[in-house]
Amino acid sequence: MSKILVIDDERSIRNTMKDILGFEGYTVDLAENGPEGIELVKANEYDTIFCDIKMPEMDGIEVLQRIMEMRADATVIMISGHGNIDTAVDSIKKGAYDFIEKPLDLNRLLITIRNASDKTNLVQETKVLKQKVDKQYQIVGESEAISRVVDMTDRVAPTEARVLITGSNGTGKELVARRLHENSARAQGPFVEVNCAAIPSELIESELFGHEKGAFTSANKQRIGKFEQANGGTLFLDEIGDMSLSAQAKVLRALQENIVSRVGGDKQIKVDVRVVAATNKNLQEEIEKGNFREDLYHRISVILIHVPALEERKEDIPILAEHFNGQICAEYGQQPKTITEEAIEELKNKKWTGNIREFRNVIERLIILCDKVITDEDVRMYGGN
Repeated sequence: MSKILVIDDERSIRNTMKDILGFEGYTVDLAENGPEGIELVKANEYDTIFCDIKMPEMDGIEVLQRIMEMRADATVIMISGHGNIDTAVDSIKKGAYDFIEKPLDLNRLLITIRNASDKTNLVQETKVLKQKVDKQYQIVGESEAISRVVDMTDRVAPTEARVLITGSNGTGKELVARRLHENSARAQGPFVEVNCAAIPSELIESELFGHEKGAFTSANKQRIGKFEQANGGTLFLDEIGDMSLSAQAKVLRALQENIVSRVGGDKQIKVDVRVVAATNKNLQEEIEKGNFREDLYHRISVILIHVPALEERKEDIPILAEHFNGQICAEYGQQPKTITEEAIEELKNKKWTGNIREFRNVIERLIILCDKVITDEDVRMYGGN
């Protein structure tokens, strides 16, 4: 059951809450003043904290602020016999989960704890999911080539500079884009990805800018485009070299004016978006061929980050192998397998034309088809090429 802290200068309130909550199966700690309560919060993890507002030495609002400074996700419920609307609103603004007036109603008390517990569980689940996502999109490697990429990414991330990420298919350009977003001031905003190569040229404008109902034959309802969806966050235009010239012109206008218009509509919509683009093409060559706008190229390439092919960072193969071994086995609910040094050498000797994407697929194949130990013979048998 949940662990609860009660901070109140009235002994009768403390003891009553301890008896009631203890009977319900909760573990309850007590503090008779603010400083004592703060020390207990420092030393323990509490699911819910009840804090009186009117107390000697340190009032409850100050205690709340101190707790929020230590643990921003703490669930604090303020209690007071002298409360009013202004006090309640002030408490909520400063981070309290709820406000309960004295004398305490038993049903209200228990319902509030259950709701707070649901909130705490949701926060914990969100943290776990975020950790899983962060691990999934982690840039792995210690080679000089990948270290340069990580260093430049971390330098650029806090700025609003537009970034063009180049590199062959499967090198991990999306990982760089996500790292840029996660380490930026926009990290709490959306990260919206558009694969320009996967969308037919006649639909790319609708995908990016949205459309109004009736804009074309199949437009039976209004659609919000990716630029609007990414408002306040980051828009990742993957494989931008495959975008049509018509869409390029509209993207250029959006970048110049921070304004978009839906297909079939005249309304100008203000957007606040950081654009990160990626391509596996040489855009300078595409400009010479007339396939890519030079003015758009200069708009999106304030910073250029080139992601090396796996052939250029083979010293990272042992680390990558262990990383994917742990990740894939966790997905399958099994213990990581042992990869012999001879197997690692065999992996190093292979040509990785599909880069990290191909490498991960091979490791997954080996995990599925091999016993507890993956050998060089296994790599030769199941590793392809």
